[in-house]
Amino acid sequence: MNVSMLPGTSFPIPDGVFAERVTLVEHYNDRLFRFRITRPASFRFRSGEFVMIGLPNSDRPVYRAYSIASPSWDDEIEFYSIKVPDGPLTEHLQKIQSGDTVLLRKKATGTLVNDALLAGRRLYMFATGTGIAPFASLIRDPETYEKFEQVILCHTCRDVEELAYGKQIVAALPSDEIVGEMARGRLLHYTTVTREDYPCRGRQTDLMASGKLFADLGVSPIHPETDRGMICGSMAMLRDTKAALEAFDLVEGSNNAPATFVVERAFVD
Repeated sequence: MNVSMLPGTSFPIPDGVFAERVTLVEHYNDRLFRFRITRPASFRFRSGEFVMIGLPNSDRPVYRAYSIASPSWDDEIEFYSIKVPDGPLTEHLQKIQSGDTVLLRKKATGTLVNDALLAGRRLYMFATGTGIAPFASLIRDPETYEKFEQVILCHTCRDVEELAYGKQIVAALPSDEIVGEMARGRLLHYTTVTREDYPCRGRQTDLMASGKLFADLGVSPIHPETDRGMICGSMAMLRDTKAALEAFDLVEGSNNAPATFVVERAFVD
């Protein structure tokens, strides 16, 4: 195995790993933050994929799967993370600052990609918590709007303040030089919370079952001929939303067998 050294340290960087510099850190509250790192010239990924990241803080770094929140054309790589006080990685990751080093495995993968879906008219993105990260990538990718006429980003969190990251991304989209014009009038952002008073309160699956989600959006219920879905969130959310989409006769797909909805099962701490 070929080994290089992290500049200024005695820490070895094995083959298959990039050592990248943190360029920005933004904390939203005591539970959530985002950060950006430099992007290696040779690093390629499809919008919606995830990659393994770690920190050079031990002889055997802990790596975890993180969805890439920036689109495939971005010059940097962005991540959106929870803070876990005693998490093997996030305990340390939440303390990073600009200039610090993050380790990045060289191969990205994942099922939340446009290639894993059959063509359709409308794309639903169902997310809870930091599960919005891959969709933050996809809603900023021109290919998403080339493949679908309408994109509906559904994001549910426990508290209103946890919606801030998604709202920040969506608010900036109209002025985006790459996809601003394409997304204007075609991207709908549907936010709900479960623990506070809010114009729309409840779990996405309950709101679909009652019909409120579709009524609020002004669209007809999901139909397998026209609608496609992507799901990212907790294990329970994945299970329940998968069942909800199957009740609408959608079929789970993958990179090897595109169908009418896909699920991401990679998690952080």
